[in-house]
Amino acid sequence: MDAFFASVEQLDHPELRGKPVIVGSAPDKRGVVATCSYEARRFGVHSAMPSQTAFKLCPQGIFVPGRHERYEEVSGQIRGFFYDLTPFVEMTSIDEAFLDLQGVHHIADPVAAAIGLQKRIREELGLSSSVGVASNMFLAKLASEMQKPNGLTVMPEEQSRIVDLLAPMPVQKIYGVGQKTAQLLESYGLKLIADVQKTPLDLLVKLLGAATGRHLHLLSHGQDERQVQREPALPKSISREETFAEDCNDMETVRNCLLRLCEEVGARLRAEGLLAGCARLKLRFQDFRSITRQMSLQPASQADRVLLNAAASLFQQSLSREPVRLVGFGVSQLQDSAETPSEKPRQLLLFPEPEKEAPQANSRDASLDKAVDELRQKFGTASLKRGFTDKG
Repeated sequence: MDAFFASVEQLDHPELRGKPVIVGSAPDKRGVVATCSYEARRFGVHSAMPSQTAFKLCPQGIFVPGRHERYEEVSGQIRGFFYDLTPFVEMTSIDEAFLDLQGVHHIADPVAAAIGLQKRIREELGLSSSVGVASNMFLAKLASEMQKPNGLTVMPEEQSRIVDLLAPMPVQKIYGVGQKTAQLLESYGLKLIADVQKTPLDLLVKLLGAATGRHLHLLSHGQDERQVQREPALPKSISREETFAEDCNDMETVRNCLLRLCEEVGARLRAEGLLAGCARLKLRFQDFRSITRQMSLQPASQADRVLLNAAASLFQQSLSREPVRLVGFGVSQLQDSAETPSEKPRQLLLFPEPEKEAPQANSRDASLDKAVDELRQKFGTASLKRGFTDKG
């Protein structure tokens, strides 16, 4: 993401757009800059800089304290977009990730997928991002930094072109080369990646050790053996939000938007093999006041039917005549569906009572949701729409 924290502040506070925003400690405090907008960067301000220094460079800068809960919220939405593309996502920070699109059957063109991802982040969240498309993690990371902000860089596939592209770059561009390693390399006369490329592997190993020497040799030639590691830990929550272009007075429109977001959350749960134990509704009104309502799901579920009923119930409890600016739906208390005990076998009844139909209903839900997910994955999310009705 481009200047992520500062961009979120400008998103939430339109009066800050186009101005030098500096997120971090106030200039009269002992602290540092977390990040800053591109307007502030033109004055030489950068992350980790003491706030007092930033103020001297950019006295007209607008200093705002960080709101990490809000940044985590937006990061979760972006992470959801990633998982809509591929299950192989490795988050390296709150605003940066690697996505492995290899073998994802519904993606024939990775560049088109990258363009679509950028467009979705921009249109649905109002944020700018920079994307690099390449054959490995090192080159993709490098590419993502080459045309910031709002850049899309596609690395060449031919080995000779990659080597030529890397050659004039400073050694600090190699993944893992920090200040100390760069100083060590420079002491041996290795200032550019081209210098490392020309150095025999056995000499690099002699100077830097086996692991570091081999690492630099491979990366200097654009070769990276690392694989994107799917996040091992379960996410704490999954959510979707939508901000209306204009504050919405039509509660039926808000409700239908909520139920669509609910289906997106359900699809994400099933894609990751998760069950949710809690559902949550969020509404933000015209005056920026927000409310949340939540309810438990017993047993935990990933079925659209269960999630839609929960969303509709929470919305009914929260009805208001106030214009709605934003609506959101999320789930938490997540658990791995593979580790959840399955229903014990039950004898089928000729005339089953409603409460005894639950296992059959669950099976029908799972089959229906699977079919819907496959159709939407193949033909797009807009290819199939549920007929929402008001049950009163």
